[in-house]
Amino acid sequence: MEAVLASLIAVAGTLLGSIITFTFQRRSSAQAEVFARSLQLRQERLTTYSAYAGAVTALKQGTVALWFRLQEDADSPEARHAFTECDRLGAATENAQFRVRLLAEDAMLVALAASAFDAIGPIRSASTRTELAEREQELQDALNAFITAAAIQIH
Repeated sequence: MEAVLASLIAVAGTLLGSIITFTFQRRSSAQAEVFARSLQLRQERLTTYSAYAGAVTALKQGTVALWFRLQEDADSPEARHAFTECDRLGAATENAQFRVRLLAEDAMLVALAASAFDAIGPIRSASTRTELAEREQELQDALNAFITAAAIQIH
């Protein structure tokens, strides 16, 4: 009888140990999965936000080049080429902005991204080089605000 009781205690102890081990491993696995997802999301946001800033910068450069071409001769092949390039860069920037909208947790960050994109339009309509420089600075300020907010969200 004592041998049976000792065997039952041993079996119960083994089962209890297995259940406790399973519970801790399951919890640990779930925490590791959450951590891996958060790291992946952080990396994706970092890539997306920096790609957006790069796309806005490229579009600014294309828009400024278009502005200079339009000042020289609006009907020239160079101006048409600059316009086509600006249109391509604008589409790429919109695509990058869509990714920002999908990944951003903060509505303010999305608004800052839109603000940076919207600041490009006035560059093309500048009437003088001084006004062009002012519009470029406004765009840079909007882009810096986006980058600052994005860095806060990433960290």
